[in-house]
Amino acid sequence: MERRAPRPDRELRKDNRAEIEALRERLPDYRISVEFRSPRWLAEERDRERTLKMLAEHGLVFVSVDAPEVSGLPRLMVITNPDLFMVRFHGRSDRTWADTSGSAAERFRYLYSEEELGQLARPIAEHALQARETHLLMNNCYQDYSVRNAAQLRAVLARYAG
Repeated sequence: MERRAPRPDRELRKDNRAEIEALRERLPDYRISVEFRSPRWLAEERDRERTLKMLAEHGLVFVSVDAPEVSGLPRLMVITNPDLFMVRFHGRSDRTWADTSGSAAERFRYLYSEEELGQLARPIAEHALQARETHLLMNNCYQDYSVRNAAQLRAVLARYAG
């Protein structure tokens, strides 16, 4: 079974780190994936190394994200648990990311171009070889954007597999 970890507070604090460290003990039968929504966990090299080491030591899966620049989230593809490599695609629209007044579909309204998906494909393919499973999640959920981009990404990745 798979379950998402609770979203830690935006502050990079000792008690938030302890909450993440306790996840394996609290949910021993689950494969736990952690997606950081605050750039503070990964922005500075020291914090990034410490955060990724913590996840690896506790067998937690780091969720790599592709998000708009305004999010401050680094486009960092890392495997912290060899069972699963996971990437979540939020789109790259600074304008819609910052606007939380509308629906989730509006916020993630972004259709990736073939070129953008092509740039992401090589590192994804390389990391996929290092993990037992790879999950690529399209969160650009406006209309059929996620379905279209998933099909495009699958076609691009097929070139690396063959």
